[in-house]
Amino acid sequence: MVKKGKYGFLGALLGTALLLLAWQAGSLALAKPFLPPPAAALAAFVHLLLAGDLARHFLVSAARILVSTVLALTLAVPLGILLGRGAWAARLGGPLVAMLYPLPKVVFLPVLVVLLGLGDAPKILLIMLVIFFQITVVTWDAAAAVPAASLLSLRSLHAGPWQILRHLILPCCLPHILTSLRVTTGTAVAVLFFAETFASFDGLGYFILNGMETREYTVMYAGIIAMGLLGLLFYAVIGILEKTFCAWRY
Repeated sequence: MVKKGKYGFLGALLGTALLLLAWQAGSLALAKPFLPPPAAALAAFVHLLLAGDLARHFLVSAARILVSTVLALTLAVPLGILLGRGAWAARLGGPLVAMLYPLPKVVFLPVLVVLLGLGDAPKILLIMLVIFFQITVVTWDAAAAVPAASLLSLRSLHAGPWQILRHLILPCCLPHILTSLRVTTGTAVAVLFFAETFASFDGLGYFILNGMETREYTVMYAGIIAMGLLGLLFYAVIGILEKTFCAWRY
């Protein structure tokens, strides 16, 4: 019997091998400098990582996503629970959240740059907005769906509001929050790339764009590999958190 973890590892290896084969085939078929073979891109990735330049940009991008995620969770989870459990809050704040949620948040980047400058703040705030609305809506739905029977049971035991929040509402919402956060990882990385190519001087997005503009295509693909690994890292960490704090689902 193949264990689930082993099967996942073998599946990841097989998927990576197929991707590299397709890349190699495309490189041979096109025979153009803008699509170097994977071996050349991987060699550039290792060289630039060991040299420290790529590692610096990787850490800058990782810090931006981490700070954005923490800020989004800190703000979105309480708001989502408030909207889900408070009828008055849903009536007042619900229409505003519903109106802003579908808007593409990237359109706010020029405004944020004008207001906050060219540093980390506009990039972090933009990514935070993307994650914030996703987590708010998911938490709102999860909090509203808390079983009434469970709520009545706790109240019959004279549980106070904070005990109900800790032992019922948060455990009911947490799996949905973490799943939503894992889904938004790809979007957050995509928004990060956009933000770092707009009036920026560091981060993986800047690194990739600079490689493209100077026609150093192996450098560009090294940055793309690093950005893919960044997304994979955050995806894996959230998966570990899910299995740790929501063990009953596995």
